[in-house]
Amino acid sequence: MQIGERIYKYLEEKGMSQAEFVSRTGISQSTVSDWKIKKNNPSADKIMVICKALDISPYELLTGTEDMDNSRKYMDYAYVDKDSKEYTLIETYQELSDDARLKLERYMEALRKSGE
Repeated sequence: MQIGERIYKYLEEKGMSQAEFVSRTGISQSTVSDWKIKKNNPSADKIMVICKALDISPYELLTGTEDMDNSRKYMDYAYVDKDSKEYTLIETYQELSDDARLKLERYMEALRKSGE
C-alpha cells in the first residue's frame, strides 16, 4: 500500500473529511487528491505535517503499522529540517520499491531488537 493510500485509510478511520485534512495541513486540495487519483506519495517535507494532522507517528504512516514503543515519539515536531538525516531517510524510503521498503523495515526491526 502506498503512503497516499494509507492517508486515505487513516482519514476514513478517524472520520475526517478531505476538506478538514486540507485545512489542518495547509496542503492544497489538488495535491491531496492526486495522492488518491494518481496513486503517488506526498513529498518528504509533508510527512510530519500529515502525521500531526492525523495524530499518527511517521512510523505508522510509512509502514501502516503501529509501533507501540515509539508511536507518539515525534508528534511534537511539525516539520523535519531538510538538512537533517531524518529528512534524507524519509525521502530515500519513499523512493524505494515496496519490496525494498519491506526489507529495510525488517532490517531496522532486527537492528532495534539487537540493541535491547
